[in-house]
Amino acid sequence: MEPQQKNRDQKQTQSRKGVPGLIEDTITSTIDDMKAIVDAKLELFRIEMTEKVALASAVLILAVVLLIGAAYLLTSSALLIGELLSHPWLGYFIVSLVFLGCFAFFTKVKPEALKNFIHKILLSAHD
Repeated sequence: MEPQQKNRDQKQTQSRKGVPGLIEDTITSTIDDMKAIVDAKLELFRIEMTEKVALASAVLILAVVLLIGAAYLLTSSALLIGELLSHPWLGYFIVSLVFLGCFAFFTKVKPEALKNFIHKILLSAHD
């Protein structure tokens, strides 16, 4: 069939349908468009959720690495202080006193300071 004949046949078919045919075509295309939009939104949601899970996993892994590093650093500091003072237990005692001092400061002297600091960090992370 020639392209012109094909176009004429399509026009005749469309003109035969009339208003009900146009409504049916419009509804069908609208439903197809809605399906495409829902599919796209679901895909976008899936991508966003996997990104958030990946970020949370990375933060968790970094937190574990940081805790392990901090533990080794504190142990090394305690050993160094103990070695300098000729008594290993004294190094651990001094490091423990530093942590207990920080605890007392943030609970008795300035209880709002730590909360405000964490609040500022969380707010800046969402900006």
